Amino acid sequence: MSIRLSVVMPVHQGAHYLGATLASAAAEAPGPEVEFRLYNSFDDGGAARAVAGQFADRLTIVWQDRLDMAPWPAKTNLGVAEARGPWVAMLHQDDLWLPGHLAALNAAMRDYPDVAFSTAPSHFADDAGRLVGTWGLPFAAGRVAARDAGLALLVQNSIAIPSPLIRREAWLQSGGMDEALWYTADWDLYLRLLGQGDMAVRPAATTAFRLHGGSLTMHGRLQAGAMAQQHAAVLDRHLPGLAPVPPAVARRARASARINCALAAASAGRPGELAGAALGLAALGPLGLARYWHESRLGERVWPRLRLALTGGM
Repeated sequence: MSIRLSVVMPVHQGAHYLGATLASAAAEAPGPEVEFRLYNSFDDGGAARAVAGQFADRLTIVWQDRLDMAPWPAKTNLGVAEARGPWVAMLHQDDLWLPGHLAALNAAMRDYPDVAFSTAPSHFADDAGRLVGTWGLPFAAGRVAARDAGLALLVQNSIAIPSPLIRREAWLQSGGMDEALWYTADWDLYLRLLGQGDMAVRPAATTAFRLHGGSLTMHGRLQAGAMAQQHAAVLDRHLPGLAPVPPAVARRARASARINCALAAASAGRPGELAGAALGLAALGPLGLARYWHESRLGERVWPRLRLALTGGM
């Protein structure tokens, strides 16, 4: 039986969460047509591999130890290059599939066979896997023209990593992930993919993005300067690529990047950048602010993190 979907999983110090992640996928009974390709870059004495081995009777697992390849974008690119399915998805070691996810992916393969990728809203989960909020999209369900999707995604990457279903051919033709971007590689990828075709939006949130103190997002807040450089790299690449970009969209995109970096700095105990970033948002004017709020999903992204921080959950 041929593989129809390859799920690529970069693993690093993954033993703690990996069992719950694979259990969530196994609950969808994916069968032999779905392969899970795990690329491990940390020598933990075989702990993570042992966890994965517990699911060998329920999942088609391909495991590689790649201690030479720590960055997750590099491992993900390798996984897509070696994938046997015409469709690929990403699943990080701490994220979750929710009930109905595989059925939603199968429906998207059937209904949108020619798009570059499909995606959907997602949920936030806390360290224990409890759902603590919804991460929406600034798009209605259905097909979205590549340019319309690109202009909205310039303002904010509103796509949770476990959600997209991507045509492997589109990934390869786009050049895949920029392996120099440890923080914004997924954002850059989605904008690259839109050069290969339209995007489709599935209506239901069937994945969860876990919030915890060891996540890449939390580590990134300690490197505010590098975060700013990575945001700028994506905008400098894709603003010209989507030209002509309406000036108002470009202003929202720059203001959004600044507020993202300021919020990260504030969460790390450096609130000084918030005032300047807030002034940049205010300069957008009432209509620009309303559009920014819709495109950025700022309230949805910040509130679960704030609530967990206040209750000691992060």
